[in-house]
Amino acid sequence: MVSGVRMWLRRRRGLVCYWHEGNFVVHPHPGGEPLTLHPAAAEILSAFEEWTDPSAAAAELDHFSGESLHQMVEQLHANGLLLAAQTPEAEADERFDLQWGTWAPEASFFHYATQDVKYPETEQREETTENIPATSEPEAPFVLFTGYPEADRILLPRSRSPKLAASYDEVLYARRTCRDHTEEPVPLEVLSTLLATVFAPVDYIDCGRCALFRRTSPAGGARQELDAYLAIRNVTGVAPGTYHYNLWEHSLELLSEGFTSAEAAHLCAEQEWAGGAAFLVVLSAVVDRLLSKYPTPRSYRVMLLDAGHLGQTFALTATALGLGPAQTGAFHDSAVAERLGLDNIGSTPLYVLAAGYPAAEQTEAPPMAGLDTFRRTTLSG
Repeated sequence: MVSGVRMWLRRRRGLVCYWHEGNFVVHPHPGGEPLTLHPAAAEILSAFEEWTDPSAAAAELDHFSGESLHQMVEQLHANGLLLAAQTPEAEADERFDLQWGTWAPEASFFHYATQDVKYPETEQREETTENIPATSEPEAPFVLFTGYPEADRILLPRSRSPKLAASYDEVLYARRTCRDHTEEPVPLEVLSTLLATVFAPVDYIDCGRCALFRRTSPAGGARQELDAYLAIRNVTGVAPGTYHYNLWEHSLELLSEGFTSAEAAHLCAEQEWAGGAAFLVVLSAVVDRLLSKYPTPRSYRVMLLDAGHLGQTFALTATALGLGPAQTGAFHDSAVAERLGLDNIGSTPLYVLAAGYPAAEQTEAPPMAGLDTFRRTTLSG
């Protein structure tokens, strides 16, 4: 019985339970606030996995006293963790489960738990650099540039390829994901131009607390939290191996020697096409850089968006240079981090880009859509 009325109850599908700062937290989503509850709530919720009469659940939970169980069921219902049948809340939860259930709980929880964050008051957001002392420390410490000072390095040429003068519309419409590459090596000058154009600083700004730099792609708060690591297989004048692109000094810092097609395919979740690319570029997030300004968990979304910005600039620049770009979110994160010497905590891989010279025949490319294709396609409605 809940509020004197018999009803069928079911556990809300959008629920994640976790421990935080010594408390047991039940976090409903979408649209719910995290609640600190007694851990016994998890056992009670599990008794309502499907539509259940509370009296039937009480028989299963007979080790609870009747009054305490009644109170906890009422509390869980009042907080939207247990839903009553044939209510708008239950119907909305069923729609949520139908739409997001395949990706739940990881994707659905991340998406909804980082929605509608509470931002600082307007007057705090509009604080200008004029009232921040130039000698102030950053909000949290971070290092502007990643470097490996003890590593062997290749200082890259500073010249830029004339191919970058190609017209915008020519490059934009020529860009295609390429998964068939030739074995023609990529000249070091071409790789150098690609790295400098996509990742190197364009200029430096004063954020009021410290110096930051900008790239040719947008980045949240200009924190530039994404570093470029390379796994090189077929570049003229560069031995196969893994490298870090030191964008401050425009150099490749050797991390480990040797890199093969088989290893490239394995790291990219056994995708054979990756083994034909001349090189891979792994975008790795330095968490402290973004955390230095943005403490909200929504900032992780910004990291992913920033990776997409850089990925698009990479693809367009590679196309202008005559290369065939590719990109993938399918890779073995832990194996990639280990291969690059990343701790996968403060520095963690987010995105893998690739390039090489495109083969004349793109066997991996999908065929163009024809009349029969559109007969099988629902275009609207």
